Amino acid sequence: MLKSPHSAVVQSRKLVTTVARIQHADTTNSSYKTNVSTEESTPVPSSVPIGRPPKVMLASRRAREQTPEAKSVTKPPSLGMFPLGYKEAVYQWWNSVTPTIAERNVISCIPYLREAVASSTSTATEVPSAEHPGQTETSTKIDPYGPRVWKSAMVMLSGKNRGMNEFSVERVGEPVDDTLVMLHGYGAGLGFYYKNFEDLSRSKGWKLYALDWLGMGNSTRPPFKICAKDPAEKITEAENWFIDALEEWRKIRKIEKFTLLGHSLGGYLGVSYALKYPGHLNKLILASPVGIPEDPYAVNADMPEPMDSSFQDEFTVDQQSTTESHNQKALNGNTRGQQPEANAPKKRPYPGWLVWLWDANVSPFSIIRLAGPLGPRVASGWTSRRFNHLTPEEKDKLHDYAYSIFRQRGSGEYALPYLLAPGAHARRPVINRIHRVGRQVIKPATETEPAVKETGYPIVFMYGENDWMDVAGGLAAEEKLKQAKIQALLHGTEEEKRKENGGAKVVIVSKAGHHLYLDNPNEFNDYVRKELEETRQQTLREKASS
Repeated sequence: MLKSPHSAVVQSRKLVTTVARIQHADTTNSSYKTNVSTEESTPVPSSVPIGRPPKVMLASRRAREQTPEAKSVTKPPSLGMFPLGYKEAVYQWWNSVTPTIAERNVISCIPYLREAVASSTSTATEVPSAEHPGQTETSTKIDPYGPRVWKSAMVMLSGKNRGMNEFSVERVGEPVDDTLVMLHGYGAGLGFYYKNFEDLSRSKGWKLYALDWLGMGNSTRPPFKICAKDPAEKITEAENWFIDALEEWRKIRKIEKFTLLGHSLGGYLGVSYALKYPGHLNKLILASPVGIPEDPYAVNADMPEPMDSSFQDEFTVDQQSTTESHNQKALNGNTRGQQPEANAPKKRPYPGWLVWLWDANVSPFSIIRLAGPLGPRVASGWTSRRFNHLTPEEKDKLHDYAYSIFRQRGSGEYALPYLLAPGAHARRPVINRIHRVGRQVIKPATETEPAVKETGYPIVFMYGENDWMDVAGGLAAEEKLKQAKIQALLHGTEEEKRKENGGAKVVIVSKAGHHLYLDNPNEFNDYVRKELEETRQQTLREKASS
């Protein structure tokens, strides 16, 4: 599956050449700027879109910009691929905060928790984070939805240097009926959910956990190694590296069943977890999950160069435009008539150097680490676009947090080419196995007892209105899950039919892209809280009937 370079020398030379190409592209793109010095840091107003607009746009955006009103609008000039100046980059590199402090700074933006820490008279009160493991309680005087306890801990697993960074929120004085576990995407961290913790933890009867995947965020970073030789076995081994750690964490926390919310790669791994460890989920929420549709290049080729993907939008499209409404009808409730072509993937070939980097398992973060003092400048190429819709304070804190994660020793990031081909196409597509989720055997049959099987549970696919992930994949998965439910009702035992709880839906969050939880947190949180309430009612019904 992966082709290793002939030598470390060759790999180093090609990597340096790639960095030089990126710098050349940056210089070329900056040639038309006026009155902007490349030696100075230029403050960028959050209202100005950063970076080159993509050559190919969503259908809804293209139609909008072809209107007479749109043609008369003069767009501001691009500020370059890497907007952070050289001097500012070196300054940030020299004075950069540690990853744990960066996480604390992001967590400190959470409403009510921030005020509780600020108003505390105790010097021991800190923002619970990887920097200060422990707990802080918000009282009803400050927190209208409290009291709540906010905790941070490192949960150590078996083996050497294996631990998962954990953040949790729990309402005080109420029984916990259900558990929500939030899992981030590739190269991210639990701090990216900072706009969701407070709102989602208002739900009664719920305890909320957010985890950093093993080898990512502020979890420990053991060496990532794949020993298998067979391509299919390599995929399985890479998936198990993450989901086995998640299962061990579940056992340590003594959680029998939980609702899993996974974003992007976290959603993909959530499906893998559901298939390998059945019987422990009561709902699966996949937020812009990667790897749903099948791509023949990714499945059949050793190292493909797929032609259909909008993966580059993750690095080129700014959030200021992503969080604007493009008058795209949502696929929610009675408005299911929206055609998936609005989010259809775009044809865009990938350059040879990108495929080579993917082939050689050189992660994007390797380039940032190799850049040394210019690492913050390289990182700004992504963070400036991804966070430019936020307040200046939050934008700066998330830039520091993201850079602090990127510059850490490589570990779980090296799983990417084993799971995905260039363009974020899955080597083991979810669409080919989604119908088995919630239908696994929990306890095999014996001579005296029949097999105990899962009887389905709701699966929710969430996408942003302007998501670069293809919503058509979610719609196809929804249909497969509905067919699986029909078959279960036709061929299941009477007991299985009585307990049948399968279901699927596709939800579109307006004014949002791939990072829908951050682009439009209010609408995202509203949808998720409704799902949590439905799950709690189901839990209470099951308790009453048992």
